[in-house]
Amino acid sequence: MSHRHVDPDTLLLKMPSLRAVKAFVAAAKYASFTRAAEALCVSQAAISRQVRELEIYLDAPLFVRAGRAVELTAEGAVFFDASQISFVNIAQAAERIRNAPTDTQVLTVCCSPAFSALWLSRHIQAFLADHPDIRLNVITTQNFQTKEPGVEPDIVISKFANVGAGYKAFPLCHDVIYPVCSADYVKRHPGVATLEGLPDAALLDLSPYGRAGVAEHVDWRVWLAFQNIDIDERLPGSPPVFQANDYTLIINMALAGQGIALGWDQLVADKVASGQLVKPVPEHVTLRNSLHYLACKEDAANQQACARVKEWVMSKFTRRQPPR
Repeated sequence: MSHRHVDPDTLLLKMPSLRAVKAFVAAAKYASFTRAAEALCVSQAAISRQVRELEIYLDAPLFVRAGRAVELTAEGAVFFDASQISFVNIAQAAERIRNAPTDTQVLTVCCSPAFSALWLSRHIQAFLADHPDIRLNVITTQNFQTKEPGVEPDIVISKFANVGAGYKAFPLCHDVIYPVCSADYVKRHPGVATLEGLPDAALLDLSPYGRAGVAEHVDWRVWLAFQNIDIDERLPGSPPVFQANDYTLIINMALAGQGIALGWDQLVADKVASGQLVKPVPEHVTLRNSLHYLACKEDAANQQACARVKEWVMSKFTRRQPPR
């Protein structure tokens, strides 16, 4: 029988006693060794002993003792911020595991922040109401090619047909892109109702920076070029083009009447239908050479639940009739 040598784990070896940290967190939280002891159902001497052990380990005072009350030192405040967050994360993870219903399937869905905020948020409650035995854990990212360690999505909604081995992709829709703004903005700037006047408006532009996982990028320069308009020929004195890589921010600014954004139909169609946003011009651009996809993990233990989510999402896109 062979024994595999394991090198010393310096991180774990350097960790202080969790029992001592728990006593410290309680004392800091209640600003009292007595109250901390009551909260943890131990003696005050035990709290004092554990805190002293921690101070010796850290070689720093953690509390200033004034009568029955205690106050954190500067070193204690630094350690409390980190240890309290860590304890909260541990407690919440333990609670999720302890209380996870055995008859509920949890699916991890990975999508872009824009899809989550502008599409999923509108529909998810209806899905959960119709499928009470499925819980969705939504993780947003802009980089679908590099998954975070420990994150293995059951479903990925992205611009990529191939998101890794073991996934089968299903096409959802082409990108259909058109200008959108508030009705109030058109009233205040009637010139934007023509293609010629559109470039001179306050343009809200989706920046490519920080969006390495996007397959292609359509900004105002590209969209106007499809209309044979050069953005560099804007009138002198036109408002500067505002840029951000957060599409939700861009759309919220358009809703607030701060300018004109490019609207991706699958994300803004409901807002256009409700009148929250309007299309100042009828022109649109359709990217025929690229698609959005829903990819399902084929070897998932909960394939039936994945299939139900897939059918639900695809049914929403099948019913839609985007502009041609």
